[in-house]
Amino acid sequence: MKDIIYHEKVNSKKTAGLFLSLTILFLILFLWRVLAIGLDGLAIFLCVLFSIFLFYVINYRRLEIYLNAQILYLKFGLFHWRVPLENIAKISLDAISPLKRWGGAGIHFMFVDGRYRASFNLLEHPRVVIQFKKKIGPVRDLSFSTCSPDRLIDLITGSIESIHASNS
Repeated sequence: MKDIIYHEKVNSKKTAGLFLSLTILFLILFLWRVLAIGLDGLAIFLCVLFSIFLFYVINYRRLEIYLNAQILYLKFGLFHWRVPLENIAKISLDAISPLKRWGGAGIHFMFVDGRYRASFNLLEHPRVVIQFKKKIGPVRDLSFSTCSPDRLIDLITGSIESIHASNS
């Protein structure tokens, strides 16, 4: 991505700690089950859970946010999301229920106020939400964690206004 006007790397000790704790827990349970009973269905299930959370530890270490005059780009490990600024109808602080807000870290999909939302979430940081003019697949909104929500909202709002001014 060229001509970057904003770049942020968002890390979360709480998210990393949660995923590392779950990884260790399921590894210990897997090893205990194999040593006590042998390799059975429950041991395989515990190994699968260990593997999933090990992937989470590696993949969800950092959310990177890039913004240029045309595109907002989010990178969360192997996963990324590219939003053309001309497709943003509105950006604001994300104000959702605590259950949905703290319902997990990583990438989630959920309904909020009847709108299907993708969320790139780290536990201890505020989030912004973008409403799309045209939905992307079934997704109508995108929320993501950031350490500087006010600055990012101002930059995206200003970039959108510049796009509209140049199209007029």
